[in-house]
Amino acid sequence: MEAINTYDGWLQELAEEETFLLFVKTDNCSVCEALFPQVAALEEDYGFPFYYVNAARVPELAGQLSLFSAPVVLLFRSGREFARFARFVPMAELERRMDELEEAAGETDDQ
Repeated sequence: MEAINTYDGWLQELAEEETFLLFVKTDNCSVCEALFPQVAALEEDYGFPFYYVNAARVPELAGQLSLFSAPVVLLFRSGREFARFARFVPMAELERRMDELEEAAGETDDQ
């Protein structure tokens, strides 16, 4: 999982990547630390990139995405939010939505 360290870096990934996952964490968050490796382990099963950002270090991003807690897992497609999971993330539901996202990406690629 690749880190996003600046707001400009975020804008660049948003513009360049068709489909991706963004994991938002913050400092001193035990739930973030427990969830991060579970989400990171899914990256090898999907054909789109995973990124993470520390909202305490890039507060502009947290403001722009209306993030009020952590962790948050966001799925993006075509520059728009596709799904959002906050605080306690049900892994089965996250994987189901990621499967949908990957299917949607595949349908677009076939056209």
